[in-house]
Amino acid sequence: MAESLIQVERDGAVATVMLNRPSKLNSLTPAMLDQLELAARELDADTTVRVVILLGGGEKSFCVGADINEWAALQPLDMWRRWVRRGHQVFDQWARLRQPVITAINGHAFGGGLELAITGDIRIAVDSAQFALPEASIATCPGWSGTQRLVQLIGASRAKYLAVSGMRQSAAEALSAGLVHEVVHASELRSRANGLAREMTTKAPVSLQLTKQLINAAAGEDAAATLEAMAGALAATTQDASEGIRSFQEKRAPSYAGL
Repeated sequence: MAESLIQVERDGAVATVMLNRPSKLNSLTPAMLDQLELAARELDADTTVRVVILLGGGEKSFCVGADINEWAALQPLDMWRRWVRRGHQVFDQWARLRQPVITAINGHAFGGGLELAITGDIRIAVDSAQFALPEASIATCPGWSGTQRLVQLIGASRAKYLAVSGMRQSAAEALSAGLVHEVVHASELRSRANGLAREMTTKAPVSLQLTKQLINAAAGEDAAATLEAMAGALAATTQDASEGIRSFQEKRAPSYAGL
């Protein structure tokens, strides 16, 4: 990567991915989306990584959303092609990552930053963090699943309150709403996230990954791919699967036993 806007560190079975634009409160740019996608693709393919931690660089912000300067000048079709659609592709990839993801929310999570945070499976926030969907104040709408994935997480009523009012919600309020699972002091965030990740690495990794996919499917997240992948894997373990391959290689009709 020419400019490391996303930093990835591996420590044994735990990978930590950090948004590395603290001077701009980790606001997202097209280049950051590209690097987030690359990181997700590489982590998904890495069989040595069992748990992923996602956090923001610096002390003020996890991510305050999209960099307005990057999209303000876009034409409508480019807004669709290069920004909203692209963000959905990347965030969906993170939500569907094979490994469990812990989002360590080290500061404010606004707009696209909140939408990125909720792609994680477990969310831990510092007690000073605030959460908001402020898009209506700049005459736009949540664009990266704030009206979709967030509704699955906290319900339509709470999602409407955030999106329509634009009000900031405290970490304590986010905990009460189910938006985050734990709230800790800033000095404890990294150690808590790392400790939880280490505990998760002691569990059977395939079981954790399959369980995550099943729960995602129940919530409507990539259900078709999950079911077909698991069905295909099960079918591949059968004697009939071996017979099918052998008969194809031997150019003969297969003899299936239902085993």
